Amino acid sequence: MGQTVLVTGGTGFVAGWCIAGLLRRGYQVRTTVRSLSQAQAVRDAVARAGAPGDRLGVLAADLTSDEGWDAAMAGCDYVLHVASPLGRDAPRDAGTLITPARGGTLRVLRAATRAGVKRVVMTSAAAAARPPRGSGRVSDETVWADPAAPKLDAYRQSKILAERAAWDFIGGTDGRTALTAILPGAVFGPVLTRDNLGSVQIVERLLTGRAAGLPRIGFWVVDVRDLAELHIRAMTSPEAAGERFLAVGDFMWMEDIARALRADLGGRASKVPTRRLPDFAVRLASLFIPQLRMFTPDLGRRIAISSEKARRMLGFLPRPATATITDCARSLIDDVGPNKV
Repeated sequence: MGQTVLVTGGTGFVAGWCIAGLLRRGYQVRTTVRSLSQAQAVRDAVARAGAPGDRLGVLAADLTSDEGWDAAMAGCDYVLHVASPLGRDAPRDAGTLITPARGGTLRVLRAATRAGVKRVVMTSAAAAARPPRGSGRVSDETVWADPAAPKLDAYRQSKILAERAAWDFIGGTDGRTALTAILPGAVFGPVLTRDNLGSVQIVERLLTGRAAGLPRIGFWVVDVRDLAELHIRAMTSPEAAGERFLAVGDFMWMEDIARALRADLGGRASKVPTRRLPDFAVRLASLFIPQLRMFTPDLGRRIAISSEKARRMLGFLPRPATATITDCARSLIDDVGPNKV
């Protein structure tokens, strides 16, 4: 094939599956890590995915620094910009997430346009297409979320502002580098490494019994393998240039997730709670557990989301969410590293 693709943030959950998918298709692949000490971890993750690693190069580049990006981009045909800071620590200062997300995206795009990259596919978030609460609108690609909306957490703000900055930047260029944005829901599926687990921590907490109960919180689930496939399709599809694509499958409440784990795993899911947590208890707990705060405004709410555009234009066909959740759990229990569930 001979074409070269750069995947940013090689230690990440989504990036690992993107790298594996590209290698299986015969691409030359580069990926960035913050430190080359992480290079072997990336190679181990790719091997777990069953992909050959002989066409993979690992380079050092950080979203907070200009250093290394021009070298990483040189000679690349495409970029999958997957890297973004995670919001698991619920920082008091939103800038700790927003600054590297927005600034890092612009660094990647500047280097990509200087290198003459054909297309950048960036990972945004379904939250960036979220309509105002109470509007009754369906979330689709025509919707832009308000980063100043009340009770919006720093992670979602960072994704909205980073995607906005990307489109503004590309709109001011000569058009030789195209941009496509993928907006996933909650990403689950088999893990390749315990670094940067993101949404997977929800399943891990259920399996280990660290969750005291089941709040009335729900997620539009997308499988990491389907998401990686969608990134790769968006990279080369002529119709995808300049487009946004929501990537979601089935909706699952926390009770649905717990039920699926118990049904599939039997005794290995013995610590998964069965008790529903009342809303007032979740709000009280969020005062002491910062990670809960991003969910409390959505207790009991199911926002309608459409992925029809990705299905129609890119053949996106997400697998059943129950299979995604149980595959995720099995990988946590059976495979990854010394800190098994």
